[in-house]
Amino acid sequence: MVVFPKSLSPKHLLKLLKSEKNPRAAFALFDTATLHPNYAHSAPVFHHILRRLAEARMVAQVSRVVDLIKSQECKCDEDVALSVIKAYGKNSMPDRALDVFQRMSEIFGCEPGIRSYNSLLSAFVEARQWPKVESLFAYIETAGLRPNLQTYNVLIKMSCKKNQFEKAKELLNWLWGEGLNPDVLSYSTVMNEIVKAGDLDDALKLFDEMSERGVAADVTCYNILIDGFLKGRDHTKAMELWERLSEDTSVYPNVKTHNIMISGLSKCGRVDDCVKIWERMKENERDKDLFTYSSMIHGLCGVGSVDKAESVFKELVESKVFIDVVTYNTMLDGFCRCGEIKKSLELWRVMEQKSSVNTVSYNILIKGLLEYGKIDEATMIWKLMPAKGYTADNITYGVYIHGLCVNGYVNKALEVMKEVESRGGSLDVYAYSSIINFLCKERRLEEASELVKEISKHGVEINSHVINGLMSGLIRESRLSDASFLLKEMAKNGCRPTVVSYNILIDGLRKAGKFSETSAVVRDMLENGWKPDLRTYSSLLSGLCHDGKIDLALDLWRQFLKTGQNPDVTMHNILIHGLCSVGKLDDAMKLAAEMERWSCVANLVTYNTLMEGCFKVRDSNSAKVIWGYMYKKGWGADVISYNIMLSGLCMCGRVRHAIEFFDDARSHGIAPTVVTWDILVRAVVNY
Repeated sequence: MVVFPKSLSPKHLLKLLKSEKNPRAAFALFDTATLHPNYAHSAPVFHHILRRLAEARMVAQVSRVVDLIKSQECKCDEDVALSVIKAYGKNSMPDRALDVFQRMSEIFGCEPGIRSYNSLLSAFVEARQWPKVESLFAYIETAGLRPNLQTYNVLIKMSCKKNQFEKAKELLNWLWGEGLNPDVLSYSTVMNEIVKAGDLDDALKLFDEMSERGVAADVTCYNILIDGFLKGRDHTKAMELWERLSEDTSVYPNVKTHNIMISGLSKCGRVDDCVKIWERMKENERDKDLFTYSSMIHGLCGVGSVDKAESVFKELVESKVFIDVVTYNTMLDGFCRCGEIKKSLELWRVMEQKSSVNTVSYNILIKGLLEYGKIDEATMIWKLMPAKGYTADNITYGVYIHGLCVNGYVNKALEVMKEVESRGGSLDVYAYSSIINFLCKERRLEEASELVKEISKHGVEINSHVINGLMSGLIRESRLSDASFLLKEMAKNGCRPTVVSYNILIDGLRKAGKFSETSAVVRDMLENGWKPDLRTYSSLLSGLCHDGKIDLALDLWRQFLKTGQNPDVTMHNILIHGLCSVGKLDDAMKLAAEMERWSCVANLVTYNTLMEGCFKVRDSNSAKVIWGYMYKKGWGADVISYNIMLSGLCMCGRVRHAIEFFDDARSHGIAPTVVTWDILVRAVVNY
């Protein structure tokens, strides 16, 4: 606690206030000095504390200072009054701003000039009180005051706030014509609002116009545009502006610029570019704030570079910058996602020591522990949560219940559900859908159906995830007609089926060989406004190939390509298998060769299918060529690959070569299966 000298001067107090970086501590110091015997604040002291309160958004304390100025009858200049009007204006308190404006002479002992009128105009604009802006501007003109550039900048801002961008640009041109040359604030105001409206090209034209008219862009202009392009996921344009800023010798990137770049690029998946900017900041000894560190950690964790994120986090700790719970949670989530359970728990202990834990922290840790099968640890954290004074939310319940289900503890999840309900808590549909889905997977359909009825009574809105789980369960039990009925009933009960819902039924019907019924479901899907997706086409393609209807399958393939969707490796493999099954090996080979056209890479299933197709037409030499190519591409053979080669070579009468492959499999540590021995026994018997 500061001890004041008996004879305290305003000059001495002002020095103490400037040295105190914490605004709340500075205001406490100001309050203490107010009570000091034989002391009265000066205008510079009032001005300083008012600016500090405004910057810290401690606007509730401003009125106390104003009352003190009035009671002490301290004569202040217009700057002190402006700091009050601006504070109220920025906090959407136009009535307070107007009151102070009208009583300036009474409170501060000064008369309002054009700057005070401009500040009041700005307060009305912030509050979107357009008629008051217009009437005050009209009064300025009749009161003999001459509007200046700042006045017109406020009017430009009003036009932008009203989305009247053409009017704002017309006003800019009018100012040039009147000799009131617009400044960087005039342009940045319009650019900022145009960017918010999403018209980045128009904002860029204004930016270029500035240099043409001799108005030097400041870092704020660059920040507005870069931020806009990154939010629009156009990292190329953002990088072009970044380079342009780096080459501009009259302006330099600030902390906000770096924060925008790192945060925006990481969201665009350009983490390598973030790292380059980070390294450049370190080389140039640029300042970093918490947001810089937090954005970098978030970006690195997002792409799985947790080691690098941890390095940045350690640097943050060493920098002595205050670390908030959001940043701690980001690092905790990074550790949990990559299975660094030990480091997660170590960080958790630090977070608890720093009292930097919230409900989100618990959700992250419980989810991370459950994802890596740490049931006991997750349950311990779950039980400690209320004991530590934290209340679980719907996300906590959902994460814990879903994690228990995934790890095979459905009964435990049911116990948690009943425990939460008995305490008067409520679960959301995510928690219930997890239990229902896994009950269905365990073939406990009756329990799942009863639970659906029960949660409906509790007012929980049944969504497609719940019904999809039930449909999957019914199909698993070969109750296709019940699944079809459930799909039809969904819409009637206010739960619209999704593409996933249709895909579940289509796939079930396809596996049951009911292709005619599948076509009816697809028609229903189209009539309800849903477009078949990759999984829909893959399922239909598989059904046609399985039935040997390869020409129809090829027609469907061509139809799919016309939709503009890209086939994945699974879809390629389905058609390749279908072509090989009917002996169209050349067509299958051609399709495999064209996979790269769709940015698709052949996998082990592709090569196994092609080798099997070769043996089907007794082409063992081509099969051996594919075997070699498969290894060249980095794919090691599995037991299925060896079984295909053994069966094919034996079928082609090349039993000795088959024995060589058998020995090769064992030398590579691949254990023969029952199928392997069956192939060899049959070959020896028939040899």
